[in-house]
Amino acid sequence: MSGHSKWAQIHRQKGVADTKRGAVFTKLGNAITAAAKSGGGDPDANFKLRLAIDQAKASNLPKDNIERAIKRGTGELGGGTIETVVYEGFGPAGIAIIIEGLTDNRNRTSSAIKHLLAKYGGSLGGPNSVSWLFVQKGVLRIKEITDELELDLIDAGALDVVREDDGATIYTMPNDLKKIKNFLELQKIIVDYAEVEQVAKEKKALNDEEAQNLQKLFGELDNDEDVSNYYTNAE
Repeated sequence: MSGHSKWAQIHRQKGVADTKRGAVFTKLGNAITAAAKSGGGDPDANFKLRLAIDQAKASNLPKDNIERAIKRGTGELGGGTIETVVYEGFGPAGIAIIIEGLTDNRNRTSSAIKHLLAKYGGSLGGPNSVSWLFVQKGVLRIKEITDELELDLIDAGALDVVREDDGATIYTMPNDLKKIKNFLELQKIIVDYAEVEQVAKEKKALNDEEAQNLQKLFGELDNDEDVSNYYTNAE
């Protein structure tokens, strides 16, 4: 099923109604602010910021919003402090879930996440309760793939290339994400998406009812302005 990857989240966000777009824009702006705060405001020197800006542009975040978010991160503009939070726990049918957030109020975010997981039959776990089920990898999405390009990507350092109906997903070591993204761009290949993700080592199958409950949970996480990413081991 789809929905357990950041790529699936972005697809859903692109189709949201105008009434929900504010939440999407807040998430994108917070990601840019956090990246600028940690590595500076120059995307050429700060790859994390470059990725956040690329994602914001793909989701049509206005240029002025991007510039303000960078300035908040570098301290040129005032505003609340944005901090990174990570929660581990269990969703419907015991599915493992990692939720990453960017928030100016840790207590508010923790309470909201705990409530949402409980609402769909899950629970909040402690540190390392499910993270051992995941491995961090660089993930890129492109629309077209050929046999030659696949071999070139492996030679360039990609771990794996998975072909799909609408393109291909490329997996890398986290530190090789920038190198592979630059390689594709030099080949004039459009990279639809690039980010370091938590990838499940093994997937768990769900029945229809469990899958529907999980999709409902995803929908509420998408609508929460404090939630930036979430990953599960759902198949």
